[in-house]
Amino acid sequence: MKMHRNVGISILIFATLGSPFMQKANAQNKPHITPPWSGGANDPAASKGYAFDVPDVDNVPDLHGNPADAKLVLFIGGNQFFVLPQLIAGFVKQHPELEGHIYYETLPPGILRKQIGADDTLTLGNLTVQAKPDVYEAGARVLNTMKRQGQVKNVVTYATNTLEIMIAAGNPRQIRSLIDLGRPNIKLSMPNPQWEGVANQIAAALRKAGGEQLFHQVYQAKAANGMTELTEIHHRQTPMRIMQGKADAGVTWASEVQFQKKIGNPIEGVQIPDAQNVTAIYAAGMMADAPHPEAAAAWLAYLKTAEAQAVYRQFGFKSVPAGESAGAQKP
Repeated sequence: MKMHRNVGISILIFATLGSPFMQKANAQNKPHITPPWSGGANDPAASKGYAFDVPDVDNVPDLHGNPADAKLVLFIGGNQFFVLPQLIAGFVKQHPELEGHIYYETLPPGILRKQIGADDTLTLGNLTVQAKPDVYEAGARVLNTMKRQGQVKNVVTYATNTLEIMIAAGNPRQIRSLIDLGRPNIKLSMPNPQWEGVANQIAAALRKAGGEQLFHQVYQAKAANGMTELTEIHHRQTPMRIMQGKADAGVTWASEVQFQKKIGNPIEGVQIPDAQNVTAIYAAGMMADAPHPEAAAAWLAYLKTAEAQAVYRQFGFKSVPAGESAGAQKP
């Protein structure tokens, strides 16, 4: 693999539900405002070298492992970051030759596509990494478009998700519905439509709940006056902003609310009625020029197994109903 910088990364990431970090978080009931929300429990690199972690300064929670010796590279939409620890562990039990040699990124799908379009290269601050993906995972509509364009092949659908309003524990602002997000005094953290596809699905939900007026209030009027702050990586920024008191609410995937609750952070969710909600269908495909096609095919097959499906269900994802594999969302 070509690298712009000689990088052997061991980035401290994630928490699994049984890790000492998770137990400590739940026992002390103290919020862990900044990621990686893991205590270093889930770095898939085989050789970690010297672990140097200063969370407030050097914190790259969505790059995982060592790209320099990777035998499987996964680019996965960021809202699945908390599912990967168990998926990777289960997968390498079946494919031990890949243990310690999986590198994956969990950034917003639009940013991952920009990275692919920039010679597979990403720069964060002083760090530049070039990692050619074997697998790309995002919404089914995006994957099917990429398939038609010859960018990916062997597309599979594997999970669905719905939207929820993320709020602070105890609901101090008494937010009960999407309509409440239009209140002038409610500070919002919302995904940026420029590269976070969930913003389009949120827009559809807002229009169902309150028409064009509610969408305009949330995404235009309040964005203009500073009461809606857009995100670059909503699955990190929105819970952080709520816990820091910088936002009262934000619309996320229901699974993200469930994860924050599982790790003991003071986050709750307000359910959105089915009539106003949307359902995302997630898909994965092998890149047409995948460096490791056999490993990529094995990963795609694993996503459909009962073991992998059970992991997704732990966090509120649902399986894809038979015959529903073409769209990226349902009304």
